[in-house]
Amino acid sequence: MSSLDDLESQSIYILREAYRHVGKLAMLWSVGKDSGVLMALARKAFLGRVPFPVVHIDTSYKLPEMIAFRDAKAREWGLDLVVGRNEAALAAGMNHTMGRVTCCAALKSEGLSQTLAQYGFTGVIAGIRRDEEATRAKERVFSPRGADARWHYEDQPPEFWDLFNTDFPEGTSLRIHPLLDWTEIDVWRYVRREEIPVVDLYFAKQGRRYRSLGCAPCTGTVLSTATTIDEIIAELETTSISERAGRAQDQEAEDAFERLRADGYL
Repeated sequence: MSSLDDLESQSIYILREAYRHVGKLAMLWSVGKDSGVLMALARKAFLGRVPFPVVHIDTSYKLPEMIAFRDAKAREWGLDLVVGRNEAALAAGMNHTMGRVTCCAALKSEGLSQTLAQYGFTGVIAGIRRDEEATRAKERVFSPRGADARWHYEDQPPEFWDLFNTDFPEGTSLRIHPLLDWTEIDVWRYVRREEIPVVDLYFAKQGRRYRSLGCAPCTGTVLSTATTIDEIIAELETTSISERAGRAQDQEAEDAFERLRADGYL
């Protein structure tokens, strides 16, 4: 077996464990490359279908190509798509000019919490990776959140081998992370192998491309000539630029991302 086979097998096992043990399960879909791989793994794990709702938190500021891709693929794959928004914050005029961390907390963290509460989801599958950002390296595969949806990163349960704790006190919600052990280049190699569709913003146009996708006002491009998946992989093999270098909210304060994640951000 190749390393991709090992990663695929582990992720499918985690997905099936979550489906077996979590009462009301959903999967987050950001429409980026990682959630695209997660979607492909879920469809493979459950024989071509996704047997739980797919949640997209829409800030209203997402790049329009992402929304078009989301709607087209939701129809094509027959997804039970739930689109969540913090309508009260948007009605009050929340946007990035009020502070990017403030905006993310309101439109993403609070938007997610509201959506989970509205639908009663007790577990959420997310496509985060440890290598993407230092705070995410503290995560567990089955990561508990308290009744307030906060992540207590200083008090995480141990996980040994593939022995995952799925038995938590009533009122606990879970975040399940099947891609924690994947790297950015693993993701792209799997996209290539499995021919997974991705938003074309990842491919260079006029010497620049998006390496990470998010809200239009807060997501920048990087210099690149990569117009194919093979070229993206070759570029990643030599680059020293951080994957989230184009995310403005990460630059606002040294601990900005950790504070956002503690409050429920992904």
